[in-house]
Amino acid sequence: MTNPKGATTTPAPRAGRREWTALGVLMLPLLLVSMDVSVLYFAIPAISADLEPSGTQQLWIFDIYAFVLAGLLMTMGSLGDRIGRRRLLLIGAVAFGAASLVAAYANSAETLIAARAVLGIGGATLMPSTLALVRTLFVDPSQRAKAIGLWSGVMTAGVALGSVMSGVLVEHFWWGSVFLVNLPAMALLLVLGPLLLPEAKNPAPGRFDLLSVPLSMAAVLPVIYGIKEIPSEGWNVRYVTSVTVGLLFAALFVHRQRTIASPMIPPALFRGHGFAPAVSLNLLSSFAMMGSAYFTTQYLQSVLGKSSMEAALWGLLPTVLVGVAAPVAAQLVQRGVNRAYVVTGGFVVGACGYGMLTAAGTDSMWLVLAAAGVIAAGIVVVMSQMMDLALGTVPVEKAGTATSVLETGAEFGGALGMAVLGSIGTAVYRDGIPASAPGPAHETLGGALEVARHLPGHAGEALVATAREAFTSGMQAAALAATVLLLGAAILASLALRQVRVRATRAAECECEKVLA
Repeated sequence: MTNPKGATTTPAPRAGRREWTALGVLMLPLLLVSMDVSVLYFAIPAISADLEPSGTQQLWIFDIYAFVLAGLLMTMGSLGDRIGRRRLLLIGAVAFGAASLVAAYANSAETLIAARAVLGIGGATLMPSTLALVRTLFVDPSQRAKAIGLWSGVMTAGVALGSVMSGVLVEHFWWGSVFLVNLPAMALLLVLGPLLLPEAKNPAPGRFDLLSVPLSMAAVLPVIYGIKEIPSEGWNVRYVTSVTVGLLFAALFVHRQRTIASPMIPPALFRGHGFAPAVSLNLLSSFAMMGSAYFTTQYLQSVLGKSSMEAALWGLLPTVLVGVAAPVAAQLVQRGVNRAYVVTGGFVVGACGYGMLTAAGTDSMWLVLAAAGVIAAGIVVVMSQMMDLALGTVPVEKAGTATSVLETGAEFGGALGMAVLGSIGTAVYRDGIPASAPGPAHETLGGALEVARHLPGHAGEALVATAREAFTSGMQAAALAATVLLLGAAILASLALRQVRVRATRAAECECEKVLA
């Protein structure tokens, strides 16, 4: 083949059976890390009965995993580029397995919180390492696009599967079983990883900047914490202050990265052709994905009255479309369709899904599930393409750092989606509750249902009907806002990506390395 200047270039080597088998091995830690986000949904009641945690401890049992994971992603991505991504992956597997064992047999809330924190550390080593190793295994752009599509589908499905698996295990075993299922997969990874996965790292990474580690965590954690609490607690001064403090540390972190010789996140990375748009659009897609999940879960349980297990099982249906969307998008790009059009189409599909939600009533399960499926399909198209674009525009030596930035941006996007859309829904909900209703009924739909249980006859029924109608109206308002946002994102994608081309040949990758050096 020849490049535009007429020089002959060597086609990228294509992956064989060994590489695709290695991809299957990488899916194990990815699935478990994504499942652990939601694996406690049904285990919390049993944990509360056994360990008797305080209200604050219960919140930390649930949330500390995601907080630690988000805070350490950039550190671990950069560390993997320095010490080797396979080595970091295997270290993370040991930590994840050991923490799972401790969590399963924890005899106090404090022990379980500590174990969940170590699980977050392990998860932070596993997630960027898996995607960075995909970049190493699949040099051919078309094969890499397919592999990243599979990676995206597994990650998205894992969150939905985690809640269902926890429900099944808790129903038949004790709550610790939700952690023990991690052990066989991690053991298999430790056996097969050294045999199938290549080692890959930056041969000249420079000195590791220790000060950037606490700065990055101080930038990420307060912001994630603040915006996660806003939907349920409102714009409390404490949470606004938390976000503000995080943003100040973020400014310090960025300043340090721009002024030191060996930054954790090289600013030149964002000057790579297409990387900055990929991070931004991936953040917007995570915003839309998590915003949808926030309403769909509550709608199934509190509006339709499904049990937690029933809601989790019904919630698996929308993920069916996810398994199709990313491969179809990759195939379109391989056949010559401009990536800008594919990504724009993904955002438009997601906007159509949210548009469907604006028509939902208090008894519209199939419409809501269909809408959730359409949203998920459109957003996964965007996510898979943005990951492929970002990884295709950076040299393989910086793949770990690049994936950690992408995933940190996705964490921010998801938290923002729940905060912004959740706040819109909550404001409309509260406006729809009569002023005479008891206090808790004004806060959440769950609070209204609990109050209604203690009201006599028709008064309780009337409050339930009013609260469900108010929640549905809030969901419609949030869906309308998300529709507008995604249509704006579609326009942004069409403008930002139209001229972007992934540099697929070795000559092009060498040129990219010169830019980032």
